[in-house]
Amino acid sequence: MTQVSGVLPVIATPFTESLEFDKNGLDREIDWLLLNGADGVVVAMVSELPRLTHRERDELGELVVESVAGRGHTVLSVGAESTSEAVLYTRAAVRAGATALMANPPLTVSAGSRQLLTYFRSIIEAADGLPTIIQDASGYIGAPLSLGLLAELLEEYGPERVMFKPEAQPLGPRLSTLIQMTDGQARVFEGSGGVALLESFRRGIVGTMPGADLVWAISAIWNALNTGDFARAYEVTSALSPVLASLTSLDAYVAVEKYLLVKQGVIDHEYRRLPTDFDFDDIARAETDELFDRLATVAGGPRVLQER
Repeated sequence: MTQVSGVLPVIATPFTESLEFDKNGLDREIDWLLLNGADGVVVAMVSELPRLTHRERDELGELVVESVAGRGHTVLSVGAESTSEAVLYTRAAVRAGATALMANPPLTVSAGSRQLLTYFRSIIEAADGLPTIIQDASGYIGAPLSLGLLAELLEEYGPERVMFKPEAQPLGPRLSTLIQMTDGQARVFEGSGGVALLESFRRGIVGTMPGADLVWAISAIWNALNTGDFARAYEVTSALSPVLASLTSLDAYVAVEKYLLVKQGVIDHEYRRLPTDFDFDDIARAETDELFDRLATVAGGPRVLQER
């Protein structure tokens, strides 16, 4: 497997009416993502991990690795509220056959840098040599990770074992500072869902982790950037940004993502685990439809999946 990079969308977890995993829907989603330019997939917060049981998290990781079947990278999130729990998720992800891991800090505890250093070290040590992507996740915990802490982890373990997904504002300057602090060694993924992809590319990212629903548009931007066609990248970004503008919470991302995946025939239902703080009403859906159609006109729209 090549170095982890490129367009790695975070999957939406499809559920049946009884809120069990929809295995067929998951297989279709992964096939569709790979068909539409994804270099692999990620299981993370937008996959509704906070609303899964421990057993379900491990099972979902196994199902995703099985479905990808070596056709791309599989990044499994292992962050938890305690170090011991995170280590258990890490070992399960390694057993499942993940390509890489991603670890956010605990969401309910404002731990100091020394405790977080121990937390992340424990995950990296349990990862059996797999790369660990440190996710800032400041939108959920309210405080950004110290750039000094990130640089210390990189110095200790090297760029093959530690990578980064910064999300704290100001995103661009912090990204550049991290790369400069590490003498250009830090391998960084864009973490704004695609909103800051252009600027982040100029600052030196190795990939992006957007939502699953608009992977074809993100891939169009990424490919344009890598071939030097900035005019095309700006054109697609201008149509993408309005679609993403209203996604200001985790539940909003999940709701809109599933709605658009159903609209595109990728999964069958929008079922979400409850409770949720986002009411996706008819007016919001109509606006999303209009913006989606405009984006599809500019970016070319998705490739249609053939049944397995």
